[in-house]
Amino acid sequence: MTSASDPVLAFPFVGGRPCLDFVATLGRRHATPVERIPDAATLAHWFHEAGLTPDEGPVQVTAGDLTEARVLREALHRLLRSAMVDDDPDPADVALVNESAARPDLAPQLGERRWTARHPARAALTTVARDAVLLVRGPLLERVKECENPDCSLLFLDDSQARRRRWCSMERCGNLAKIAGYRSRSRTNAPMRHAPADRDR
Repeated sequence: MTSASDPVLAFPFVGGRPCLDFVATLGRRHATPVERIPDAATLAHWFHEAGLTPDEGPVQVTAGDLTEARVLREALHRLLRSAMVDDDPDPADVALVNESAARPDLAPQLGERRWTARHPARAALTTVARDAVLLVRGPLLERVKECENPDCSLLFLDDSQARRRRWCSMERCGNLAKIAGYRSRSRTNAPMRHAPADRDR
């Protein structure tokens, strides 16, 4: 299970949309991928942290749910990346996402329960799939970006006023970029050290 003390495995909720945060459960796609939902219990924990659970506690997640979640996640990632560059998506990915989006999702409720669903885990995945469909088909797609940190692969919705956001978040990659820039400038501006003069001359 993830924890805030483990920055590599901790769930990043910086995407601005449930589908982008879900895709982020596989990190560092450009390097050695980091699986942030290694088991069913961790997936249940992600649903809980994402606010996609009917009650206060995690939902029951089976091994089958975990397999389905990972397959959907990768289809969503490929679909989103294709849409970002205006490329034709894989028909198999479209069919899979459409099938998931067509199922009953989490129904909002008034009162103590935020949501209700007969099969909470599958309904949570359906909610994520529908969010991706709405994002790809809507006007906000042009604001989806990939973090400019070469070691990061997180997608995010740029909600900045100037639309110039470069990093998944300032707390994560933005801060690392600032530190790297400072160190680079420090090395460039450092005075040159000359070798000691030859006393025999």
